[in-house]
Amino acid sequence: MSAEGKVYESHYDYKMDPKYRVSIPVAFRPDGDEPVRLQVSKEHEEQVIKIFSVAAFEDKFRQIAESNLTPAKKTKLAGALRMTSKEATISSQGKLSVPKDWAEDIGLKADGPVKVAGRDSYYILCSEDTFRRIVEADMNIDDDELGVL
Repeated sequence: MSAEGKVYESHYDYKMDPKYRVSIPVAFRPDGDEPVRLQVSKEHEEQVIKIFSVAAFEDKFRQIAESNLTPAKKTKLAGALRMTSKEATISSQGKLSVPKDWAEDIGLKADGPVKVAGRDSYYILCSEDTFRRIVEADMNIDDDELGVL
């Protein structure tokens, strides 16, 4: 569950525009002018861009600080998290500018399709092929007979 209680769910088909901007669903947009945090990351070993609210992103550092990891490992994790992320804003028209190199690194192209998918406390941007592989991996999660998947 997210740090501030906002839950991102479902998925949407969009198109990246020529300037590497993508529309963000109204339900996913932050309140007012609040920024978001982008992070180059992975879901089930698939490269994606994760988008967090500021509160959810900062909660990652709380988790690191409160963990039982060594101080050296905590420093490495916090440094990696800072290095693979950046602040961004969603325009009043609902567009998120994605760094071109980040988009291309995960297989997104200008004027090409992009999936925007909720993952509970964050959402992701990915290609259609990556999305299919993530869904397949999700369907193979062992839910200990809960029957939720």
